[in-house]
Amino acid sequence: MIDTRSMLIGAGAAIAGRALLPHVALLALQRDVRRLNDGDYRPVLSHYADDAVLRFHDGPHRWAGEHRGKPAIERFLQNFTKAGVRGGIKEIWISGPPWAATLAARFDDRATGPGGEELYSNRVAMVLRTRWGRIVEHDDFFADTARIAAFEEKLSALGVEPATAG
Repeated sequence: MIDTRSMLIGAGAAIAGRALLPHVALLALQRDVRRLNDGDYRPVLSHYADDAVLRFHDGPHRWAGEHRGKPAIERFLQNFTKAGVRGGIKEIWISGPPWAATLAARFDDRATGPGGEELYSNRVAMVLRTRWGRIVEHDDFFADTARIAAFEEKLSALGVEPATAG
């Protein structure tokens, strides 16, 4: 027979743990984004499953389209760091169980040129579907998609070439 006190303690612990999850996830993601901003994309890449898919706005730019599998996502992140994009996660929302959670996050990003001039800034809504803590689907939605193509033109003028497969 289950003792009522033990059941209430267990239920309280589960509720408290669930309430802390977004805060813990936000701190971990912010730490990894700081590393990304410093040019080290590996901590962010480690969150993706081997068969993950990252979908990014189509258009005339190096990040366009669907990036399927960890090697393609690594190339995407290499282009992100090579272009000098820096950003931060401002808010995060999580729903679902640990084996199939969905995360939504607000990510603000920007890039500056060699003289400190702003080359790019945008606001992104990210939707991430996970399986046991690994990202399996990642979709980005932008406040202004035209800024991405304009940024690509500025990068080309500066001679910043896209990362190549390999």
